[in-house]
Amino acid sequence: MSRIGKKPIAVPQGVEVKLDGNLITVNGPKGQLQRELHPEMIVRVESDQVVVERPSDSKTHRSLHGTTRSVVFNMVEGVSNGYQKTLELVGVGYRAAKSGDKVTMSLGFSHPVEIIPTEGIELEVPANNRLIVKGIDKEKVGTFAAKIRDIRKPEPYKGKGVRYEKEKVRQKVGKTGKK
Repeated sequence: MSRIGKKPIAVPQGVEVKLDGNLITVNGPKGQLQRELHPEMIVRVESDQVVVERPSDSKTHRSLHGTTRSVVFNMVEGVSNGYQKTLELVGVGYRAAKSGDKVTMSLGFSHPVEIIPTEGIELEVPANNRLIVKGIDKEKVGTFAAKIRDIRKPEPYKGKGVRYEKEKVRQKVGKTGKK
């Protein structure tokens, strides 16, 4: 039995979970999320918890069990608390500024890079070298933060670039000059 899949998901107060076949809808104080779950997985909504079960012990059902439970848990967590990823801009002259919805970043290119958030994503710039990506969908927040990081990945010699908060960048040793 999947250790993760066995755990019931506690539904906090103010969050409502509805099932319509294999379509799950989660409403909460931060918003609403909908997702189509695998049709073979058994999902039951009880009084204050959601239980995910598998119909058999086949390999596909075992692999879907924990995944389905995690997806539903992330939806419940997202509409109640939300998710955020913090990015740091490391390098001389690397900075970000917010104007309206979009964020303009100087990352050592010959031109500034403009980022416009997609639907369900909110961007904050608490300092000129920090950027916070917020939203209720964990998958969207992670994907959007990864796209921003891909614009200028941290390089291994000086460590300059866009990195996640508390990300460790392995530094390489540069060339040694021979005399």
